[in-house]
Amino acid sequence: MNESRLNKLLEFYNSEGSDSFIIFAVAKEYENFERFDKALEFYLELKQKDPDYIGLYYHLAKLYEELEKRELALTTYDEGLALAKKLRDFHALSELNNAKMNYEMED
Repeated sequence: MNESRLNKLLEFYNSEGSDSFIIFAVAKEYENFERFDKALEFYLELKQKDPDYIGLYYHLAKLYEELEKRELALTTYDEGLALAKKLRDFHALSELNNAKMNYEMED
């Protein structure tokens, strides 16, 4: 893992905290370090600041899966599916739908 990349992203975040991509990237880096608490914190911040950031929903739902929070994962998939339909983002729609179906079949 590359802590210097995380530190650089945190520098960007501290100077441009409202940038959705930076918030997302920080969350992913924390996830890579298995700092799931911090990843969740940044994903939820992104959801609050930019709920139309479609890439968030797949990754947040997967994190909820990792944390064994089934209902939150399924709700997040549903929120992402609704947004993908609204945005007419068929790639995101397909990915979210497949991920949700696979997760539901695991039970």
